[in-house]
Amino acid sequence: MEHETTYRVKFETLGCKLNFSETATLGKLLAEQGIVPATEDEQPHLCVVNTCSVTDLADRKCRQHIRSLIKRYPHALVVVTGCYAQLKSQEIAQIPGVDIVLGSEQKLDIATYVKQWLADHQPTVAVTDTPKISRFCPSCERGDRTRYWLKVQDGCDYYCSYCTIPMARGRSRSGTIEQLMQQVRQVAQEGGKEIVLTGVNIGDFGKNTGERLIDLLRLMDEVQEIERYRISSIEPDLLTDEIIDFCARSRAFMPHFHIPLQCGSNEVLRLMRRHYNRELFAEKVYRCRQAMPDCFIGVDVMVGTRGETDEFFEQSHDFIAALPVQHLHVFPYSERPGTYALRIPLVVSQKTKQERAARMIALSDRKQREFIAGYLGTTRPVLMEQPHGDATMHGFTDNYIRVNVAPDAALVNRVVNVRLLSLNDDLTVDAQVI
Repeated sequence: MEHETTYRVKFETLGCKLNFSETATLGKLLAEQGIVPATEDEQPHLCVVNTCSVTDLADRKCRQHIRSLIKRYPHALVVVTGCYAQLKSQEIAQIPGVDIVLGSEQKLDIATYVKQWLADHQPTVAVTDTPKISRFCPSCERGDRTRYWLKVQDGCDYYCSYCTIPMARGRSRSGTIEQLMQQVRQVAQEGGKEIVLTGVNIGDFGKNTGERLIDLLRLMDEVQEIERYRISSIEPDLLTDEIIDFCARSRAFMPHFHIPLQCGSNEVLRLMRRHYNRELFAEKVYRCRQAMPDCFIGVDVMVGTRGETDEFFEQSHDFIAALPVQHLHVFPYSERPGTYALRIPLVVSQKTKQERAARMIALSDRKQREFIAGYLGTTRPVLMEQPHGDATMHGFTDNYIRVNVAPDAALVNRVVNVRLLSLNDDLTVDAQVI
């Protein structure tokens, strides 16, 4: 792409870590054409918004960010992509100032669409029908942290009753093990120490390639330069005993899992069209704890979904309260157009959703405090992250306790042993390097 001047791009990424990973790939694709990131004090020629659409609130936030960028940079070319763009392309195209809307498949061709716009300045909406989405592009993002986020899988075949992700991202597909190992080796060459595996349904890895997730994990573990791996999220029915046992005895996979539950009532799980019951979920949690006694387990919990009566919520709350899990990612149910959940007659009021969310968050806070308190006075390994200015340095223990230590530039991107001293109100721990 030829320019009289160096074109600058500003990225705005909303939503999950998978989106952040994909934005890094978009940046590389544009950089290959001479379009480089704008600094904070530069006016960008191009603004790219990578959107989320997991809830109605996410849609609203996307619209706000798009309009804010257009107002701030009125002369910039504005490109919108991501899940919201796939689902509501025409809605986005009607926002004054949006020039290009790219669906989940087309975002990989962002450089081509930008080049075409520079030639003819014609607004473009390019979106593939979701069933036809088939491409997979491995992506890896570092950002300003020490950890890397590696996309290993995309799409989902589960079609849970409340979810639009299969409509936004298409069928489950993965990169090949060889493709992904090339990314891992590149991270090692760059000096990266920790990789977090991301995807929509990571446990479904290899469905289109005939390969297995466990085989990818084994090869990753052999790359000695990478000291830590984490799996960002894995469905309970796909978290096999083989994976749990491997992580427990592996060199570099941390004692840390995030396992979506959504609800602790079997009746609600059935309405959600989830692929497990609460008995299987509990079995997986106890298997993790047995194999890795220090394991930190995070759980996704949705409250106020259609069909969740007071009785079913209490069942869910009590079930989770009894489980040895450490953190709940709580979110209220949001109505999504085109989902099966809209056929379920019982609707939970917004007030009740908020009350249930507050109770689950309080439960999460208590569980996490109890877990962290059990490690005060002990020594754990921590990967130290880049501090901002002279601020306190942060990092995570192997079992995902966030610690604060006095700043020391020599510690950045190093795994060091720290003694956990005191728990703060924000659930971080003041610690001392030893």
